[in-house]
Amino acid sequence: MTAESFLQALGLTGLIVILLGLLILWIAISIPVYGAAKIVTRGRATFGTAMGATLLGPVVYLMVLFGAGFLLSAAIGWTASILALLLAFLAWLGVYKSMFQTGWLGALAIAILAAVLFLILALVVAFLLALVFPGSPFPTPPYSQL
Repeated sequence: MTAESFLQALGLTGLIVILLGLLILWIAISIPVYGAAKIVTRGRATFGTAMGATLLGPVVYLMVLFGAGFLLSAAIGWTASILALLLAFLAWLGVYKSMFQTGWLGALAIAILAAVLFLILALVVAFLLALVFPGSPFPTPPYSQL
């Protein structure tokens, strides 16, 4: 299936739904990054900067991962994958460092704290969905099994 036939089959409504879903996902992923950056930078971070870092970070990560993996694989073999992962992670931290105007440790703290905040947010949302939709595949609260 070509991209053109896929878009024709999807239709305008489907494309709008996908784009809206991606926008909502981008905003949702930016919330933990914003919270973490706000804590680490002592209030200097903005939500717009967090959204920019959330958009740019994975792009830079993938570019470095594939670029370094491709360039280094001929020289050092299979270990290029491990080195490419490390370089890609450092590049992502570099995006955080640059966007939030912090040091390397601050960027690492933002990444770790954002992951923890994301996990907490995901658990809260899953619990709330389990309350609203008790017959769903979401984990059910213990009191609903009475």
